[in-house]
Amino acid sequence: MNVGGVLMAMQGALTQGILWGVMVLGVYITYKILNIADLTVDGSFAMGGCVCAMLVVNHGVSPALALVIATFAGVLAGAVTGMLHTVFEIPAILAGILTQIALWSINLRIMGRSNIPLLKVDTIVTQLMALSGLSQPIATMLIGVIFAILCIVALYWFFGTEIGSALRATGNNEDMIRALGVNTKRTKMIALMLSNGLVGLSGALVCQNQKYGDVGMGTGAIVIGLAAIVIGDMLLGKLRSFGSKLTSAVVGSVVYFIIRAIVLQLGMDANDMKLISAIIVALALCIPVMLDKWRLRASYTTGGTK
Repeated sequence: MNVGGVLMAMQGALTQGILWGVMVLGVYITYKILNIADLTVDGSFAMGGCVCAMLVVNHGVSPALALVIATFAGVLAGAVTGMLHTVFEIPAILAGILTQIALWSINLRIMGRSNIPLLKVDTIVTQLMALSGLSQPIATMLIGVIFAILCIVALYWFFGTEIGSALRATGNNEDMIRALGVNTKRTKMIALMLSNGLVGLSGALVCQNQKYGDVGMGTGAIVIGLAAIVIGDMLLGKLRSFGSKLTSAVVGSVVYFIIRAIVLQLGMDANDMKLISAIIVALALCIPVMLDKWRLRASYTTGGTK
């Protein structure tokens, strides 16, 4: 095995894991806090990348402003899912599927074609490289770390506010918080918009890093998000503070991409990555359940011998 190739693969995995970690934070809001598996993610991630590519290439918008607009595009995608779920009372998972399907066509309309390269335009990565003299991997990693930290700090602050606490309470016990006079439809709408806003931002960051926007770049994003969250829980599950929970989502994303890189370096066909991703998620979900059952059975056995 080529050591240099392995080190480059690990560096790339670390960078990708941090950039995708912003998306995982968005998935964390709906999956862990709101108890909803929001399938809008696949579409809103691609939407962030498509909007960013279209603005930078076709309209000469600055890369930083394109990130902001891509974030708002993700917010709008989340608002559509939220409206379908809260106003028209469509089950959350079905509402997400409907929005995701619609976004495929919308993303294609936005770009006008399936793929837009960013090879001849500036991105935030190339701008930072020009200003600092850093190499591309280091510049990309620095940008990812900065955005991940800013997102974690912002979310930590937001969920400490009154509306943020109400949102967390909605996920814990919706009936109780509704009885206290909180509009749970509004909190769900805010959560879905905030979640998909972060997903759209991540899509735009990945787009600028890989130098192209593609209508299919979000395929499997929800699986990656769920896998990263579960892996993060397994690694840092003993830490109880909310800030550490948010951090574990990003850490899980990095570990997930490192696992992928190792598997590819071992000679696995890249076309099998979807299968590997599904296996990682299944194992991450099944192992804690099996361990709990084993501990419960062991406690009964110990109790019986006494």
